[in-house]
Amino acid sequence: MGRYEGAGGYVDCFAVTLPGRFTQTAYIEAFYTTALFKLERLVLALLVARPSTDDEARRLAAGETEAFAAWTVEARGEDQILLCDFQGASRSWLMSAATEAATTLYFGTALVPRRKTGGLGFGFRVMVPFHRLYARALLRATARRLAAA
Repeated sequence: MGRYEGAGGYVDCFAVTLPGRFTQTAYIEAFYTTALFKLERLVLALLVARPSTDDEARRLAAGETEAFAAWTVEARGEDQILLCDFQGASRSWLMSAATEAATTLYFGTALVPRRKTGGLGFGFRVMVPFHRLYARALLRATARRLAAA
């Protein structure tokens, strides 16, 4: 995500720590199959014709596919994944760090500046406060889903 910092863009990272050991695979699947994220998936299906299923989320988590809904995998490691949206305007980063007793889940977003203006468009700037609330809610929902499993 560091490569997207500065130059008129936007980068954030949120984290939540929960008791227990959870794999990156479990994190990705739980994140993209929360009820909250399913609403985003519905919006993507309706507005930009990028439908997705829980099985596709499972396949992304397991490393069996490089595409999911509006994203493709830009980079993947044992404990993290970086996704790029179909327009190249944003990146989503999910990482898990497990210890013996707990797992910290990280979720970051990068909004890439426009090539012509070198900054974010008005729509992106207006949405940032909402995004920050939404990102935290997604992490909480994911943590609850993992804890209940």
